[in-house]
Amino acid sequence: MAEEDKLASLRSLMASHSPPLHALLVPSEDYHQSEYVSARDKRRAFISGFAGSAGLALVTMEEARLWTDGRYFLQAAHELNDQWKLMRMGEDPPVDIWMADNLPKDAAIGVDPWCVSVDTAQKWERAFSKKQQKLIQTPRNLVDEVWISRPPLELNPVAVHPPQFSGRSVADKLKDLRENLVQEKARGILITTLDEVAWLYNIRGTDVSYCPVVHAFAVVTLNSAFLYVDQRKLSSEVNITMKENGIEVRDYGAVTSDVTLLASDQLKPISSTNATRASISESGHHNNNISSTNFIWVDPGTCCFALYSKLNTNEVLLQQSPLALAKALKNPVEMDGLKKAHIRDGAAVVQYLVWLDKQMQELYGASGYFLEAENIKKDVNTTRLTEVSASDKLEQFRASKEYFRGLSFPTISSVGPNAAIIHYTPDAKSCADLDPNSIYLFDSGAQYLDGTTDITRTVHFGKPTKHEKACYTAVLKGHIALGNAQFPSGTNGNTLDVLARIPLWKYGLDYRHGTGHGIGSYLNVHEGPHQISFRSAARNVPLQASMTVTDEPGYYEDGNFGIRLENVLIIKEADTEFNFDEKGYLTFEHITWAPYQTKLIDFSLLVREEIEWLNNYHSKCSDILAPYLDESEKAWLKKATQPVCVC
Repeated sequence: MAEEDKLASLRSLMASHSPPLHALLVPSEDYHQSEYVSARDKRRAFISGFAGSAGLALVTMEEARLWTDGRYFLQAAHELNDQWKLMRMGEDPPVDIWMADNLPKDAAIGVDPWCVSVDTAQKWERAFSKKQQKLIQTPRNLVDEVWISRPPLELNPVAVHPPQFSGRSVADKLKDLRENLVQEKARGILITTLDEVAWLYNIRGTDVSYCPVVHAFAVVTLNSAFLYVDQRKLSSEVNITMKENGIEVRDYGAVTSDVTLLASDQLKPISSTNATRASISESGHHNNNISSTNFIWVDPGTCCFALYSKLNTNEVLLQQSPLALAKALKNPVEMDGLKKAHIRDGAAVVQYLVWLDKQMQELYGASGYFLEAENIKKDVNTTRLTEVSASDKLEQFRASKEYFRGLSFPTISSVGPNAAIIHYTPDAKSCADLDPNSIYLFDSGAQYLDGTTDITRTVHFGKPTKHEKACYTAVLKGHIALGNAQFPSGTNGNTLDVLARIPLWKYGLDYRHGTGHGIGSYLNVHEGPHQISFRSAARNVPLQASMTVTDEPGYYEDGNFGIRLENVLIIKEADTEFNFDEKGYLTFEHITWAPYQTKLIDFSLLVREEIEWLNNYHSKCSDILAPYLDESEKAWLKKATQPVCVC
């Protein structure tokens, strides 16, 4: 369907809606408020043409606008056609303010309540009420009505995630969750985010590309537990595991009626045996505690407005899910698995760099990874090496590793100007050739049964300019400063974000994305609730020992190049000489292993301590990865990690 026909058809449905809609909001999210969604849930991408993972489309009878954040400004500007206007978050008015100021009084603004969170919907309602505008919950998704070729529903099998990788039993997790319910005087909790359901019930799936999750909801009360899923996906092993843990499996669509029953305290398991086995009394609490619990716990940032609307609002506890923090605090088995997965992943990255170095020298006669050469030209008769063919080779190296289950996000394989597009995804039909005279940035990761990985390295196979080296070195200095930080317990990621930016600020440079995010244990590559960022949300959750977080500063020069360096860190207790105010101190441990390209570093800009850190990291990198490499790869890595003289 042509772009103009999509909007025309959508506007026709808006006009015939009761009441007629002045505007329609089309979020990026699915029914679970996911960051990455399945193909059939990419409604905003379908209607707007913008394929980034974050954004919000607004369609009125006269115009169409797309809001997105700084990671996607360049991509959105390229992908949106003339019918759309790009609205830059942080620079242009937020969508709720824009609608309140630009839509008529009494305007009806539609949204599918399944695709918007409680927090967002209530924020919009408050903004609209000032002009007597109304947020209308559409009974069906209007984009689906227009999307004739919408991908079909897939039936992907669900798998049990065994204790050797999960580290904790479902029974233990349910016990802790019910203790949280009692503490907050709640008689039940509605769990809607896919990774929380997967983590709680120790299941994994392939319903969303790159994220090993299952399209499912969960409800847990003081004496029962439910899983809402398409039961055709479940093997006998999964069904047996659910039964053993007192979890009743119900159809995915039954969550709507069951939440209504939950609101009236009428939601009961069919099997009384299951109810008894799952009782709160097994957690060491007496049943007389149950009578004092009245609330249904709902996470307002992740629960869809549709299900929230089924509850009695005066009996809802709107508070972040306790599973978010529990999942972020890795247990010893998960920590061990993550470290091992990152070692295997680092070996794959080194193998890729060795291969890439050889390819660039053979195709271009370039001096390659280690030596500098200017104005290298390609023989027109040689084979093409593109952003896509290169990233495919990286995936092959990863796929050869133990426990590999797929990539953790679409590989960002980007040359020159494309590297300035922060979340660039190359397309085989239009991607660039690798160019020895340009910077090459690759941000990639994998899903392994024992952990999820995410790493970024930036390299140059010709002669980098003085400016490129200065920018790379500033990014590296920020990367080192954050990774070496020691800080008091209770510090949040908003406080630490500045450490990665100060070396860039010295030159008047910066970047538009956050500096760090949590990472899952064979789950989502982006995991909260903590983060390291300039955004206010990073103030909400203090960093704690056993959390994972990335360290990924960057710099992007539109139309020229992009630089980013990223390692995954584990937060651990620090051994400090003193302990001011008896708070305790924390620090980071790097678990990502791959060399930094010394050819891109201006060592005159590094201080002695930074060079010592680089030498120490490279020494560990060589020792840790050598057992996973062949002799030629070991020799390459030894050269790539040679110590730099500390003068």
